[in-house]
Amino acid sequence: MQVFISHSSKDKQTAQRLAHLLSEAGLRVWIPEDEILPGDNWAKKIGQALEESDLMVVIVTPHAFESEWLKEEIQYALTAGHYQGRLLPVFLGTELPDNAPWILRRLNPVRITDREEDWQHVIQKVCALAA
Repeated sequence: MQVFISHSSKDKQTAQRLAHLLSEAGLRVWIPEDEILPGDNWAKKIGQALEESDLMVVIVTPHAFESEWLKEEIQYALTAGHYQGRLLPVFLGTELPDNAPWILRRLNPVRITDREEDWQHVIQKVCALAA
């Protein structure tokens, strides 16, 4: 089971923390910071990872939707059959961003803060979706 973490470059630290926790839970994780090297074709690498992944976690913050890549990754997951029921929005912070697409609010999102219990809840939810 491979998990694709979709996030804005501004949320790189959060994505890396989540990737580390998911890896510790026994899942394979794909984030561009670990997989795309200088000189690589970004579009090709991301496209391949989207096709090979089984589940997508989207890190939603107020500035996440400034990223065109993030929007395209979500659109792909919403239309690709192998992601059906396996798209998990993770809202960071206590407020839901006004610019978050309505569909992400309807997909049973998880909200996290810096509390360790929140992070563990995300890991449990992802593991349940991966089962």
